[in-house]
Amino acid sequence: MSQPKRLRRCQLSVPGSSEKMMQKAAGLDLDYVFLDLEDAVAPSAKHEARGKIVGALNDLDWGRTTRCVRINDLTTEYAYEDIIEVVEGAGENIDVIMLTKCLGPDDITFCDKLLSMMEKKLKLNKRIGLETLIEEVEAMQKVDEIAAASDRLEALIFGMGDYSASQGVSINDIGGDTGYPGDIWHYQRQKLTIAARANRIDAVDGPFADFRSPDTYREECRRAMILGMVGKWAIHPSQIEIAQDVFSPKAEDVARARKMKAAYEDAWSQGLGSVQFEGRMIDIASIRIVDNTLQKADMIGGYS
Repeated sequence: MSQPKRLRRCQLSVPGSSEKMMQKAAGLDLDYVFLDLEDAVAPSAKHEARGKIVGALNDLDWGRTTRCVRINDLTTEYAYEDIIEVVEGAGENIDVIMLTKCLGPDDITFCDKLLSMMEKKLKLNKRIGLETLIEEVEAMQKVDEIAAASDRLEALIFGMGDYSASQGVSINDIGGDTGYPGDIWHYQRQKLTIAARANRIDAVDGPFADFRSPDTYREECRRAMILGMVGKWAIHPSQIEIAQDVFSPKAEDVARARKMKAAYEDAWSQGLGSVQFEGRMIDIASIRIVDNTLQKADMIGGYS
């Protein structure tokens, strides 16, 4: 089954316990929001937060924004009721469920089967997507199996916060100018992105906590984008514009891509497999890269 195409240039985290924050988020112009039942909600507030999330999904106008709910991990007492109460309450007003602390493909399979049963019971006319955080070393070791576990799975997300604890990474070496020689997360981002791309799903980068450092956040976005990730989390509204800018092709690049594809198609119609364009030879491999740019531009819209 083919996956729906969703923009994930920025995924905004919003506490599910705060009606005020959810109402504010619904008025923002962004690709994707996830209403959080996990870390942002105290254990004593989780049950009440489910009801608040259902109310927000049903009653607020989210416009074009993809609506996701992040549930608690499957080792807790909360996870199954997170899914049941939110899906029964919001039905087709929820687009995606986000699984936390996935440890292997069985976690994906469990969520997939539960959602399938609920969709039948509730007679939903659309399929609810699934995405998962990779935030434990065990999950990173099994990331290829996880990525292939279900055709409901739409994205893998690198959760570097919990992953740091799992691998024993010094918190002082996360983000910014730490003296570490290069990008400390290059291997993990690369491995996760390859697994996602091999299974035709999205790869997304996780949070950057210091929202008062926009330049560093922009650089983290750039590093993820270069490796093939499609977006990054935002933990504060000030990060939204940066992420959506970095993960959007520039207008001049889109225009150039269209000219390049037109030149190649003209050459192909003449029986040629390659053609010179602006002093460089382009062929089918070049056009695959061009098509990635044009597909993203078409999803975003607004390019002339």
